[in-house]
Amino acid sequence: MKVLTISDLHGSLEAATIIKDIIDIHKTDIILCLGDVLYHGPRNDLPKDYKPKEVIPILNEYKDIIISVRGNCDTEVDQMVLEFPILSELNTFYIGKRKIIASHGHIYSQNNLPHLSKGNVFIFGHIHIPIAKKENDYFILNPGSASLPKENHPKTYGILDENSYKIYTFDHKLYKEISF
Repeated sequence: MKVLTISDLHGSLEAATIIKDIIDIHKTDIILCLGDVLYHGPRNDLPKDYKPKEVIPILNEYKDIIISVRGNCDTEVDQMVLEFPILSELNTFYIGKRKIIASHGHIYSQNNLPHLSKGNVFIFGHIHIPIAKKENDYFILNPGSASLPKENHPKTYGILDENSYKIYTFDHKLYKEISF
């Protein structure tokens, strides 16, 4: 199983539109959306292509394969227009025997981890910075931001599978990776 991980779209049409290309290129089975889907939030600049009304139908097209968590900019109003659940603080699933724990990052983060066991993966968004590292006996991942990257990083997304996590730029070039 391959999982497209994407975070912090913040209503960016480009970030939503690239999903189809990513699925086609990487042959992904699932989309893990790590929050902040439609709204940019008061601390962020408006994405240049901020068009949340156009993002909604694109994401709803993938409703059957999206796993999502609530970002600090996601609300009940967003849930009213999205046809997949987005309001969970944490979501857990498995790839093979590896437990994946997903959160946006504003409650649980690399500085406030949920309970992790040896070999578990914690993946989050929120900070708009790509991360792929092993810490103690578990892995900490972040795909970066699909719309408003920080610290001079490009717009990125991640591909998670049973053996590795790879972060790519929007022109599909490998940016960071870690093997499990």
